[in-house]
Formats: sequence, structure tokens, C-alpha cells
Amino acid sequence: MNRELLGIHHVTAIAGDPQRNVDFYAGVLGLRLVKITVNFDDPGTYHLYYGDEVGRPGSLLTFFPWPGAPEGRLGAGQVTAAAFSIPAQALGYWIERLKRHEVAVLGTTTRFDEQVLSFSDPDGLQLELVAGHTEDGRNPWAGGPVPPEAAIRGLHSVALTEAACDDTAQLLTEALGFSPMEDGGSRRRYAIGSGEPGALVDVVCLPGTARGRVAVGTVHHVAWRTPDEATQRIWRQQIAGRDLDVTPVIDRQYFHSIYFREPGGVLFEIATDPPGFTADEPPATLGTRLMLPPRLEPMRRELEHGLPPLRLPTISPGT
Repeated sequence: MNRELLGIHHVTAIAGDPQRNVDFYAGVLGLRLVKITVNFDDPGTYHLYYGDEVGRPGSLLTFFPWPGAPEGRLGAGQVTAAAFSIPAQALGYWIERLKRHEVAVLGTTTRFDEQVLSFSDPDGLQLELVAGHTEDGRNPWAGGPVPPEAAIRGLHSVALTEAACDDTAQLLTEALGFSPMEDGGSRRRYAIGSGEPGALVDVVCLPGTARGRVAVGTVHHVAWRTPDEATQRIWRQQIAGRDLDVTPVIDRQYFHSIYFREPGGVLFEIATDPPGFTADEPPATLGTRLMLPPRLEPMRRELEHGLPPLRLPTISPGT
């Protein structure tokens, strides 16, 4: 049994208007909307999943859209940036594309020998496109507006901002199987395995930084991949043995989850790869209708009436 984590499973953030969210992530970034469902803990709001063709683990950025909710504040104890992997030759394409769509680009920089394009989504969520020095062999979503040779391959990494880093680093390396990879002063990179895109986390050490507030425009949690439920149960035992408050296994329909907070306060999840997003609809129609778990099906009419209508973007190449 492989007890190692496999990388990032997904990142979940909080948005404001759901239609604006769909227009940006499916229309501008060219990700596939692979699942429209509801927040299982708060069924009155959507849970929107974006990723590759079938929403493979490691490609997924998901959102709870809460229209009218307050804005969040970046700070310590948060995932403060989510990064996507793009081909090295695609950086110029993305600079031009974001400019054409009037996206707030924060600039480009070199980090650990990689080119990083920083920008924010319409709610202020901090995002990055990373043109790495090694080829990312994952297949992109080829049915969107971005040509496949430039399209997003999946998640590259997440950045955790911490006021104190030692305990977080110890958890990553001693409990979760990460290895120190690179040190850039206040930013330290840790990797699972050989450190391929999608298996990286940067810990940004900023002593004295005030705690962030999780609300619109911020990340709610980051989930790490595990291959199956048996391995997940082992992880739960190990985490509980470190005196961390870990939840029971929770059925999220498309994966099973456990949650806990790392010492700095960031909410971590460990999620299983199966059963995946084709468990309740075929690949061809993913993301085209509201899907509900069996326990919420009796409430479908009520939920559909209360949720704001969503218009899927018309996709044509180059738009």
C-alpha cells in the first residue's frame, strides 16, 4: 500500500457572484466547469468545480460562491496564492490574453528558476501561472477557448503564509511526507516525491503578520491526494496521533475527505482520488446541470428555486 500523499487534490476558495466566477474560470482561464453542485454543508449555495476534461485530482480549483458576503483579508494562517502550471512557451500568450480580458495583472517574476505571472480574479483571489523549467505532461482541457498548446495543465503549487513556520514545516516533513526542496529566504519550497508540478507547497514566513480572514476572495482550504479509503484511514490515525483535531471521514460524493488544521491555522483536507466526477454523469455532459447527492434530491425543486441561475459560457477557440 502506498502511504504517500500524491500531491494536491484540489483548492477550494470563496467567491462572490457565481455567474462572474463561471465567466472568468471557464471563459477567461479556459478551465472546464466539471461539476455544478451545492455546498453539502450549506446547500443554499453552489459548489462549482473547475479542472481538466474530467476533473482529475490535481487539476481542480473549486468555489463556494456567496453573493453579498464580505471580502476576506489576506494574512497569516492562510493559503495566500494558488498557482497553475502552463507550458514554458505560453507565458507571452497569457500576458496578452489577460490584458485583452482586462484582468488585474500584478506582474511577472522569476522564482526558483521558474517564470511566474501573478494576477487576481474578479473577487481578488491571488492566482499565479507558472511556466516551469520541466515539461508538465498532464493533458489540458482541449475543448475550451484556450488553444491546447497554451492551456493550463493543472495546479502547480500553493503558498501558505505563516507568522511562525517551524511547526508547519515539521508537520509537512515529519508527518505528511514532504521534503525540503528550495529555500528563497522567507519562502521555502517543499515537495512530494520528485517535486513535479502539482506536488509542491511554498511556506512563506512573515513573522508579525496579522491573521487573515477567510471570506470572499480568499482560499478556504487545500486538499491533498490519497489513492483510496484504506490509505485515508491510516492518515487519519497518524494525524490524530499528533494531537491534531481531525474530522471523521466525510462522504463528498466525488471523493471522501478528512479535515484538520495545520499548526499555523491553514485548513488541510486529505481527499481520495476515487470515485471522481463521472460517478453521476457521463464525461460529455459534465458541468451542464445541477447535480445533487441522493440525500438532497428530495430538496431539488426548493434548491433550484433558491439558487441564482447560471449561464454557461459559449466557448469558441481564441475568445
